[in-house]
Amino acid sequence: MSKILIKNATLVNENKMMGTDLLLDGDFIARIDPDISDRHAMVIDLNGDLLLPGIIDDQVHFREPGLTHKGNIASESRAAIAGGITTFMEQPNTNPQTTTLKKLEEKFAMAKQNSFANYSFLFGGTNDNLEELKRLDRNACSGVKLFLGSSTGNMLVDDEEVLEKIFSNTEMVISAHCEDEGTIRANMERYQAEYGDDIPIKYHPIIRSSEACYLSSSKAIALAQRTGARLHVFHVSTGVETDLFTNSIPLEEKKITSEVCIHHLWFADGDYDEKGTLIKWNPAVKTASDREKLWEALLDDRIDVVATDHAPHTLEEKNNPYTKAPSGGPLVQHALLAMLEKEAEGKIGLEKIVEKMCHNPAKLFDLDRRGFVREGYYADLVQVQRNCQNEVKKSNILYKCGWSPFEGVTFGSQVVRTFINGHLAYDQGNFSQERKAMRLTFNR
Repeated sequence: MSKILIKNATLVNENKMMGTDLLLDGDFIARIDPDISDRHAMVIDLNGDLLLPGIIDDQVHFREPGLTHKGNIASESRAAIAGGITTFMEQPNTNPQTTTLKKLEEKFAMAKQNSFANYSFLFGGTNDNLEELKRLDRNACSGVKLFLGSSTGNMLVDDEEVLEKIFSNTEMVISAHCEDEGTIRANMERYQAEYGDDIPIKYHPIIRSSEACYLSSSKAIALAQRTGARLHVFHVSTGVETDLFTNSIPLEEKKITSEVCIHHLWFADGDYDEKGTLIKWNPAVKTASDREKLWEALLDDRIDVVATDHAPHTLEEKNNPYTKAPSGGPLVQHALLAMLEKEAEGKIGLEKIVEKMCHNPAKLFDLDRRGFVREGYYADLVQVQRNCQNEVKKSNILYKCGWSPFEGVTFGSQVVRTFINGHLAYDQGNFSQERKAMRLTFNR
């Protein structure tokens, strides 16, 4: 059936909660009304469960091509829809890197064949691909990614003249990983001189310090202000950085925006003793005080988006000594559940979760008819059941790498169903054999 009638939903959308029915027809939401009947539609009764817009994750690393022993587009997007993420934007530090138009289109071809969720990619800027970047159509993909600090894939852009030209020569959103490389290298040399390769993990947030983050973020923001570029600062991890951003104007008018990731909202440096390199990320998880200031900035709208920076590695890789253990971890399956747990604790409201994980990414990247539950919009929807016990354990982890930093956590919610473009893609633990995911389009 091309029509699905969703009955008795508790819809959370555009700062409201209400009981309603929804009629899906083909790819789209045809009608939203408290009392809909249609004898030609398949009926799904939510019995009062939450219905949210599909989560839009603006930062994931699905490892394809070239790093597929860690994960791939199929495995990680499958885990994503089980976690309520219906749309992802994947990063360019694969092998080969996504730094030419040819490689970008090759990735789109892979996703068309393999993705369970709607998809786009970020085009990687480097020290030597400015001319290729100039040829990039502003509607071709979600934006441009710059690594202003080194991370997996070694795509560091450290040529000041090139940076200025990149900022001056693109209309697209420039998303930046901001950590000052000189500060990190100096810190690393000091700790390596004392410990060799086996540096205690507790020093990770000191090596990749708050100072390194602030120096790089403030520099990128100053460059954006000077050139008029549209800058989005990925994975803000420190309290001091939050003062670089404003809440005095609406998101639609902001030229400089920011994102915080699930792990920086959940973990703090006290967790390194238990979790070790499993919570080694770049930028590093920092202090409980930093975490609290990130929450404050998220709630008062200086921080605009919540994302995952999903970045799987194998357990064998993560269990290496500090200098050889890669940074990153898998999060897409449990990101929404983690935020809902914080809602249950009274930390954040449901409407604010939807704003930061659905509405704002759609606005920020100019997505065409996504991120909201509206008539005429694509029917990307998530049903969530509250007040249940949902323990994360090896047997129910869907990532190819087979582990999660949330193992042992019992969440009080679960994703029941996920609709992708009006298609029931995930239903109570079962995945549809049909894939209806789409390449994202934009209103730019």
